[in-house]
Amino acid sequence: MKFSVTIPAYKAQYLKEAIESVTRQTYTDWELIIVDDCSPEDLYTIVEPYLADKRIRYYRNEKNCGAVNVVDNWNICLNYCTGDYVICMGDDDRLLPQCLEEYSKLIEQYPALNVYHCRTEIINEKGEIVNLQEPRPQWESILSFLWNRWDHRNKQYIGDFCYSANYLKKAGGYHKLPLAWGSDDITAVLAAKEKGIANTEAFCFQYRENSQTISNTASMPRQRLRHALPSINGSGLSLTSSHRQHSQPLIVTISKPSQVPKRSISKKL
Repeated sequence: MKFSVTIPAYKAQYLKEAIESVTRQTYTDWELIIVDDCSPEDLYTIVEPYLADKRIRYYRNEKNCGAVNVVDNWNICLNYCTGDYVICMGDDDRLLPQCLEEYSKLIEQYPALNVYHCRTEIINEKGEIVNLQEPRPQWESILSFLWNRWDHRNKQYIGDFCYSANYLKKAGGYHKLPLAWGSDDITAVLAAKEKGIANTEAFCFQYRENSQTISNTASMPRQRLRHALPSINGSGLSLTSSHRQHSQPLIVTISKPSQVPKRSISKKL
């Protein structure tokens, strides 16, 4: 079982920490793909000392994807991957040392799934833990996953998901929206819609909150998923919304595919 860890890179400040968090993994069958998005900062000088490790590869885009099209760089990274499973992390985030080992255990328990999730420590610019992601059941259905996200129970980030690389490539990669606003949510929802998602209780990832982050919307699930409704509809899930006036709550109905037509839920947002 081989993991591909990808870093779509633009900022230099924490890149060394991100790289070293991968090199310190207790599970050793991995590759690290770093794609420099034509950054004005000298990222290569940071990466070059690590390239002696043949598991680490560096690429530089000829043209900058930019903040609005940042998901394009996520998918450029994906195209370079040769592993069985893929994790996309920010250039300022960190994997905890047992991350890949914990995922390997979870995948052995649930080998048929398309997506897996680990718990996250939220850190500040100094690397200090300032918050912890909530616990989740070891396995949950798409309905549970969506309900808890809408109900403000779940925070999540692109780096705390691990995907089947084969599934993600066949699906066309990470779902693209401007500024990646909701892209991680939609990608996870579509991956989990048929078979659900497995979660490990182990803390495996550190997400850094800092002033350079393009858009920190992890705590804004209602706004994100309102934005995502057009993309999710037609995917095998039926999500409909209505509101009579702007001041009244949005009502969303979630229905599973035809194999369980009687099960649907409604939630006021």
